Amino acid sequence: MEEQQMMAVAEAILFIAGDPVPVRSIAEVLDIDIDTAERLMEKMAEAYASQHRGLQLIRINDAYQLVTRPEYGEYIRRFTGAAKEQSLSRACLETLAIIAYNQPVTKADIEQLRGVKCDHAIAVLLEKNLIREVGRLDAPGKPKLYGTTELFLKSFGLSSIDDLPPLKPQQAT
Repeated sequence: MEEQQMMAVAEAILFIAGDPVPVRSIAEVLDIDIDTAERLMEKMAEAYASQHRGLQLIRINDAYQLVTRPEYGEYIRRFTGAAKEQSLSRACLETLAIIAYNQPVTKADIEQLRGVKCDHAIAVLLEKNLIREVGRLDAPGKPKLYGTTELFLKSFGLSSIDDLPPLKPQQAT
């Protein structure tokens, strides 16, 4: 099968799936190795970007997904009648940043870093599916451990958690 046809098959799979599709699955369907599938997907992503289409191909960890371009979000909201997404409060953003950079992390650790209770912020982030419970700490009370989700990565334009910008050291005042 030639490259253009393989891209068309991958595109059809991504369109039907809706959710991120592991590159391993694409390689299996196309009967190619994973490295070749990754190169194919990156070439496909470049093609979408260079053609300024309404869709883009994004990578999330070891998976790919077709999504609408963010700059067309307002038009999509108008078409669907969906309300504009509410932005996160400062408390939620601070809590989310702590979780992203320290995951897996407990509520007590978050509260110690923030210096305030974070029950509401955690509840909002869980409701918005930006964080999830990733396990329990092997300590008295077995506190929940929190980590980020794929929706977090998509929402912030990250391919993986490794793409987070490095933290700048705090300057003493």
